[in-house]
Amino acid sequence: MKMWSGRFSQPLDPEFESWQRSLPFDKKLLKHEIAASGAHAKALQKAGVLNGEELSLITAGLEQLARDGMPAAEDPSIEDIHHFVESRLIEIAGEVGRKLHTGRSRNEQIATDMRLYVRERIEYMTLLLGDVIGALIAQAEQAGDAAMPSYTHLQRAEPVLIAHWLLAYAEMFFRDISRLEDCRKRLNLCPLGSAAVAGTFVAMDRKYVASLLGFDGPTANSMDATSDRDFAIEVVQALSVVGTHLSRMAEELILFSTTEFGFITLPEQYATGSSAMPQKKNPDSLELIRGKSAALLASAMQLSVTLKALPLAYNKDMQETQQPVFASTEECAAMLRIAAGFLREVQFNTAVMHTAASTGYMNAMSAAGYMVQQGVPFRRAHELIGAAVQLAIQKHCELQDLSTDDFAKLGFKTDDGFFAALQLPAVLAQHDVEGGTAPSRVIAALQAAKEKLASIAEVQHVGA
Repeated sequence: MKMWSGRFSQPLDPEFESWQRSLPFDKKLLKHEIAASGAHAKALQKAGVLNGEELSLITAGLEQLARDGMPAAEDPSIEDIHHFVESRLIEIAGEVGRKLHTGRSRNEQIATDMRLYVRERIEYMTLLLGDVIGALIAQAEQAGDAAMPSYTHLQRAEPVLIAHWLLAYAEMFFRDISRLEDCRKRLNLCPLGSAAVAGTFVAMDRKYVASLLGFDGPTANSMDATSDRDFAIEVVQALSVVGTHLSRMAEELILFSTTEFGFITLPEQYATGSSAMPQKKNPDSLELIRGKSAALLASAMQLSVTLKALPLAYNKDMQETQQPVFASTEECAAMLRIAAGFLREVQFNTAVMHTAASTGYMNAMSAAGYMVQQGVPFRRAHELIGAAVQLAIQKHCELQDLSTDDFAKLGFKTDDGFFAALQLPAVLAQHDVEGGTAPSRVIAALQAAKEKLASIAEVQHVGA
């Protein structure tokens, strides 16, 4: 029997009945529906709707339902997870199970279940992001003071430490954790007691029921509570940014894995071969991360478009907001697990990267910087070093290979300090500002990242 069938005299069209069911996907919410139902039952007992024996029967029935889980074969007449739990509870506990729905509505139930689901997924995603950051930090520690070229416009720019490059991505993922934490703060209010739209007729202690489920308190407005999906939009948008960061990192690693770069050796555990070309080792894990990030962006757009024109309060359209959340959280979690595994296993060819960082006139900025320190205006220094680069290109040599006479012909004098400033260690050390790539600064940044990750892990442990 439908939960709403009393007012109807005609059965549903069979195709419509099948088409409108959400159980095939909202069954993921079973444990959250059971938890929310248990809290509601306790609130009903406190309000005098249930006596102690009835509460015990309902509680035992819900516990049994949790142990049994979903059946292998679904009953096609069951519409959604709420209908399933109520029907099974009545089978297990008997007529008392019919009292559980007193003073509540599926509108508030799904709003509560989804908040519980998203909250749990945020905690899991934070853990996975921590794994990725941990792998980046471990690689940064292993890289030590090895250098690599940095790029702007995909052209070599200035040398940086490999650790500096790795920590740049760590910063992105730290921000992702922060965004998810912000989302969690806003969603952690309990809709139970809002009922269908106007609030329950039961004298329910909403703060009590919220505390039972670990919420910070009850929602402030019953109409908003039953129709709010901001938290769904926020989490999926936040995950789309995670996907963007993963995709950017994947793209660079794909480039670095090519023979032309040769900066990394692909781990065989995360690469595949070619069915036609025996020599190939392809970065399929990275390419799939790059490709699947598009689905995260699509889910974020789908949610916004679904909700953009809905009047208050609950509308059946909101059923369509569940699958983008499920899809995004599951896909992003898989992407993060693969990324962490890849980063733990990838080999950085530090000698190749170090050599690349020592050529291609990437010490030009350092040369100009040295001249500025000697009192030459930067614009003049920029012009002179640019001319020196042009001469070095003509002579097929590096800046440091030009002679003092070559520089003199260009209009400026050089000394031992100038040529020392062109050496890679000096080029790196010159960027001695907070956030810069000077080795001492990178060591400090690495330590700060480790401490920040440890503090996040501690919060996760306390909240578990």
